[in-house]
Amino acid sequence: MIITDTHTHLYSEAFEEDQKEMMQRAIDSGVQRFFVPAIDSTYTERMFQLEKDFPKEVFLMTGLHPTHVKENYKEELAHVEYLLTNRKFYAVGEIGIDLYWDTTFLKEQQEAFQYQIQLAKKYKLPIVIHCRDAFDEVFEVLEKEKGEELFGIFHCFTGTKEHAEKAIKYNMKLGIGGVVTFKNGKIDQFLAHIPIKHIVLETDAPYLAPTPYRGKRNESSYIVNVLEKVASIYKISTEDAARITTENSKAVFGV
Repeated sequence: MIITDTHTHLYSEAFEEDQKEMMQRAIDSGVQRFFVPAIDSTYTERMFQLEKDFPKEVFLMTGLHPTHVKENYKEELAHVEYLLTNRKFYAVGEIGIDLYWDTTFLKEQQEAFQYQIQLAKKYKLPIVIHCRDAFDEVFEVLEKEKGEELFGIFHCFTGTKEHAEKAIKYNMKLGIGGVVTFKNGKIDQFLAHIPIKHIVLETDAPYLAPTPYRGKRNESSYIVNVLEKVASIYKISTEDAARITTENSKAVFGV
C-alpha cells in the first residue's frame, strides 16, 4: 500500500531534533511520497537538504506563502522565479490568500497569488493553494486565471460543499487532512457527495494533527488516521483509498 502525503512541511523547526526518525515512522506506515511546500526564501536550503537526505521520497515545491507576503514580497517572488529557472520543482506552492492572521497586505497577497499562478502556467506546473478566511478573494483570482493550464490542489480544504464544487470547476483537487477527523470539522458531512477522484490526502505537518493527536505536533505518519477516515466516508477499504488518492496525486504532480 502506497500512501501519498501531498502537503507536509518536513523541514520545519518542529522536526529539528528528530526529523530522520519522524520520516522513518512515516515510511514504515506506508507513506512513500512526500510533497513539500515552500514558505519563503529563508527555508530554501533546508528544503534542498531534506531532498538530498531523502531523494526517492521527497518532491519539492517552490512559492511564497501568503502569510509571508510582506514589504519585501517582490524580492521573494524574484527568488521563486529564479529557482524555477534553475531546477526542477513539482508545483508552485503553497500560494494563496490568508486573512485570518493579518489583512494589512491583502492587495500584495492578491498580486503575489496571481503572479505565481502565471509562473506556474509558464512552467506548466500545478499550484497548491492556501486559503484561510479568504474563499471569495481566492476565487476572484482563480476566475481571472481560469483555463486548462490552471490546475492543482486546494490545500487543507475546510470550505462548504459549494466551495468544494467551485474549486473543482477550476481544476483543483481537494487536499483532505486532519480536519476531516475533527468532530466539528464539518467537511465529513458532505465529502461523500464529492467524487473521490477529486480527493488527495495530506497532513500539513507539523500543523493540524488528526484525532486522536489533535493539539499535538502533527507528523506524516498520522496520515493513516486521515486515510482511515476518508475510507470510511467513501465506504471503501483503506487500500483502495490509498491507491485512488495516490493516483489522483500523480495526475496533479505528474510523478
